[in-house]
Amino acid sequence: MSEEPRDVFKLSCDWLSVQEVVDAVNSSSCGAVSVFIGTTREDQVEGRKVIGLEYEAYELMAKSEFSRLCDDIRARWPIVKHICVHHRLGWVKVGEASVVMAISSPHRDDGQQAIQHGISQLKATMPIWKKEVYDSQDADWKENAECSWSTHGEK
Repeated sequence: MSEEPRDVFKLSCDWLSVQEVVDAVNSSSCGAVSVFIGTTREDQVEGRKVIGLEYEAYELMAKSEFSRLCDDIRARWPIVKHICVHHRLGWVKVGEASVVMAISSPHRDDGQQAIQHGISQLKATMPIWKKEVYDSQDADWKENAECSWSTHGEK
């Protein structure tokens, strides 16, 4: 008897456990678990040092977008078994995980391709916003370059 595909999505103000995400996709029928961990990095922006990020989300819409993302991944890689994403909300200091995504598949190539596509699509479509907070105590809302409405690269 084959286990049904499982999709898990969680938004949380709490510290993210990579092991919890990996455990959510683990399957005896899969030989690969591909994982992406996005962390808050210290960055210099116009002479100011990033000390953390503040995340907000439209949670109901995010859950709907996650379902669409899972459907898209499975349409492209039908062999993918389980998909899990945990994303932080609220304050995330430098060095902590902002997002953890894991995908299980029978073979690594499918999982690795799916995870790359999945994180890119998540950043492009998920209604989650981040504000960079600097050591100068000012802050700027930032958009992901993958978003269809992004102005990154425009002059």
